[in-house]
Amino acid sequence: MDAKPSHEQIIISDRARVDSLQNRLSTASNIAAGRGGLRAVSIPAHTGDFVRSGNYIVNVGIGTPKQDFSVEFDTGSDLSWIQCKPCNRCYPQNDPLFDPAKSSTYSSICCGSAECAAQPNPPSCSGDRACRYQVDYADKSRSSGNFSRNTLTLSPRDQLPNFRFGCGDHNRWFFGQAAGLIGLGRGASSLISQASQKYGAIFSYCLPSIASSTGYLSVGSTGSAPAGIRYTPMIREASDSSLYYVKLVAIKVGGKKLDIKQKVFSKARTLMDSGTVITRLPPAAYSAMRAVFRRHMVNYTAAPAFQILDTCYNLGGHKVVKVPAVELVFDGGASLNLDLDGIMMADPSQACLAFAGNSNDQQLSIIGNTQQMKFTVVYDISNQRIGFGAKGCS
Repeated sequence: MDAKPSHEQIIISDRARVDSLQNRLSTASNIAAGRGGLRAVSIPAHTGDFVRSGNYIVNVGIGTPKQDFSVEFDTGSDLSWIQCKPCNRCYPQNDPLFDPAKSSTYSSICCGSAECAAQPNPPSCSGDRACRYQVDYADKSRSSGNFSRNTLTLSPRDQLPNFRFGCGDHNRWFFGQAAGLIGLGRGASSLISQASQKYGAIFSYCLPSIASSTGYLSVGSTGSAPAGIRYTPMIREASDSSLYYVKLVAIKVGGKKLDIKQKVFSKARTLMDSGTVITRLPPAAYSAMRAVFRRHMVNYTAAPAFQILDTCYNLGGHKVVKVPAVELVFDGGASLNLDLDGIMMADPSQACLAFAGNSNDQQLSIIGNTQQMKFTVVYDISNQRIGFGAKGCS
């Protein structure tokens, strides 16, 4: 088994993803509110260590009979895709390639169809009039192939027939060795949009902090809110209505609210993103946070900066490490009270504050998956709110 990705590999990929989010063009969102909401399907979620990724993995089935695949799940993407046979160019993955010829429920979507025309990127046609898709990522990763339908199996009792996805036959992927990706955005092709009539427009997850722990991805709701969840309004941005925005209003370090003017937070939109690793903050907010954090850490030896992480320490020889509490406060009173795993990224040689500052005030603030770990995170699209609850993972 390959070793898990290094922190350097994770941060390089993370920088490319953030660049992509900062530069995304406007897309239309067509998610249905759905009349479901009284059913839910929950599947185990794991760290991406075993596929050399800094993101999170679930196992799903594609086709009839189903073929199982480990795929990343991503709130910043709409289209789901996997690598397929016959493949002109495929990157190495842990699972065998999906073989459409072995699925009785597989079909290609035709050129000229409404589904083909609705793709965010201009579609093309193959020689046999199959609709072709293409998704490009900022680090030059790419997936292209036939835009298709098949049965998606989330659990033995939960299947989505005619699920629209990309059957990739030309792929270049620098994020690891997962078989593909499940998109959880608000666009028409996302899993959440396609499942909303059955499960309602709601999903949640808990991201585990270590490979030996298990989290979950849950689509739908049992009708009763999880205990201890506090909500903040979900903000729709016309510039990219497929993504999930919230309003960050304050940051606390060591229990004290930082002196940050509200216009700093209001000028930079704040995005919740499961696929970004390191949280990005407006320059003024990050500078204030870093200054106070460093004052709390004067008893530890400073270490050199690591990539974008500029507040690092050599913690060798310390049996007990005390770091100041960090709390991210959102509009409406919801907050993320972070523990050590959500505050610092550590390896045997050093530990760094797991936040970074943007280069200018207008760039997106992004709440990354390091800061979301171990919380229940609820995306209640029907009621336009996002909720947080502590101790969500097993």
